Amino acid sequence: MGNQLVWQDRYNIGVEFIDREHRKLFGIMNKLLAAVERGDNSQWIYQEGIKYFKGHAMKHFAEEEVYMASIGYPGFETHRRLHDNFRRKTLPALERELEMTNYSQEAVSHFMGVCVGWLIGHTMTEDRAIGGKMTSKWVGLLPEEEQEAMKEVIKQLVFELFGLKAKVISSHYGGEKFGKGIYYHLVYATSQGDRWEIIMAFEEKVLLNTVGRMMGGAAEELDTMMVNATRYTAQQFVNRIKEHFPNADLYELKEEKLLTYDQFSMEFGREHPQCSLLFDTGEGYFAYCVIAPHLLQEGLGVGTAITPENAISEIGEYLKKKEAAQKKILVVDDSAVMCQAMKELLEGDYQVVTANSGIAAIRSMTLNRPDLVLLDYEMPVCDGRQVLEMIRSEVELANIPVIFLTGRVDRESIEKVKALKPEGYLVKSLKPAEIKKNVDFFFAQRAAGQKA
Repeated sequence: MGNQLVWQDRYNIGVEFIDREHRKLFGIMNKLLAAVERGDNSQWIYQEGIKYFKGHAMKHFAEEEVYMASIGYPGFETHRRLHDNFRRKTLPALERELEMTNYSQEAVSHFMGVCVGWLIGHTMTEDRAIGGKMTSKWVGLLPEEEQEAMKEVIKQLVFELFGLKAKVISSHYGGEKFGKGIYYHLVYATSQGDRWEIIMAFEEKVLLNTVGRMMGGAAEELDTMMVNATRYTAQQFVNRIKEHFPNADLYELKEEKLLTYDQFSMEFGREHPQCSLLFDTGEGYFAYCVIAPHLLQEGLGVGTAITPENAISEIGEYLKKKEAAQKKILVVDDSAVMCQAMKELLEGDYQVVTANSGIAAIRSMTLNRPDLVLLDYEMPVCDGRQVLEMIRSEVELANIPVIFLTGRVDRESIEKVKALKPEGYLVKSLKPAEIKKNVDFFFAQRAAGQKA
C-alpha cells in the first residue's frame, strides 16, 4: 500500500483524551501499513498488530460514547450505531477472512484498506461533528425497521440469484474503496419528476465469480459481455427489491451510468444517502446505496448515460478508460458550471475528477492521487491558498503539482502563495484551447524531464 496516515492538528475535536486515542489509532495503523509495505509474511506480526488495533478501537469507542452521553450530544444514538456496525459486523467479517486465508497478503491488505478508509472518514466527519466542527452525514436515513427490511430482501435475492449467503458488514457504508470495482448508477423517476437514485458497487471478483460463472466462463477480467450481463442483472435485482416497497412501482428507469471510483466517490459524497449497506457475499464485497428523492439536486450528475444506441460503444469506452494509463487531473472549483466545462475540455486526453470544495478535494486526493490539481483561487469558506496549504502539509500529498485557476492574476495574490510553490496560474478568461494547450505543455515538460 505504501502509505502512511499523517496526523494534523485540524483533525483534533478539542477533547484531549479523544484526540489522544485518535493519534494512537493512526500510529497503530501506520505500523501495520509499514509491515505490509515491507512484505512481512509473519502471521504473528499481523495477528498481534490487528489485536492491538482492535483493543484500542474498542476502548476508544466506549470512552467516546460515555463522553457523548455526558454532554447530551444530539447525534449520540446515530454515532453509537456507527460504532456498533464497525465493532460487531465490519471487524468480525474482516477477521474471519484473515483467519480463513491464514493472514494472506491479500486479506491483510483488504483489512487495512477497509479500516484505513473507515478511520479517516469517521475521524474527519463523525468525530469532528461531536465538537461542532463538522455536520454528521448520517442524517435523513430510512427508519431502522425499513433498513432491516431492505437488508433481508437483498440477502434473500443474493441467495436466490447467485446461491451466496450474504452478510451485512456495515449499515453505514461511507463509500470506502474495497478493491477493484465496478460502480453502477441507476436513476428512476416518476411522471411528476420525483427522482430516486441507486448506486451499486461490486468488487470485481464478485462479478467474475457469479455473473461470469453463470455465463459458463472462467474469465480473469471483465469484458464487454460480462459488464452488459451485470447491467441487466442489476436492473432485475432492483426491480425485485422495488416489489417489496409501496409506491416503488411508480418509479421507472430513466438513466443508467457506469462510474469510475472517483466519479462514484463524488456522486456518493454529493448527497447524504438514505440507505447505504455493505455486504460480504463470501465471493467479495457488494454495496447497495439509495439516495432519497428529496435530497437530490439537478444537474450535478457524473458519467455518461447509457442508451440502446450507445451501449456497446459506451461500455467499450468504459473498460478502455478503466485500464487506461491516462494522467489524472483533479479540478477543484465551487462552480459546478466551471467543473463541467473543464471536464468536457480535458477528458478526451485525461482522467478528470472534480471536487467542489477544499475538503472534497483532500478526500479525493487521499483516496486516489492525481497527477495534477487545477485549483480555483477564489472559493468560499476555504480559498485556494488555504487548500494548497493543506495539500503541502500532508506528507503524502505535498509534492502533487498544483496550478491555480483564477479570475485575476495580481502581484499580491501571487506573493501570498509563492512559498507554497504552485506550478503556475491559468486565467479563467483564457480561451478553452489555450487552457488545454497549457495543461498539455505542463505534462509534456514533465515527461521530458523524466526522460532526461
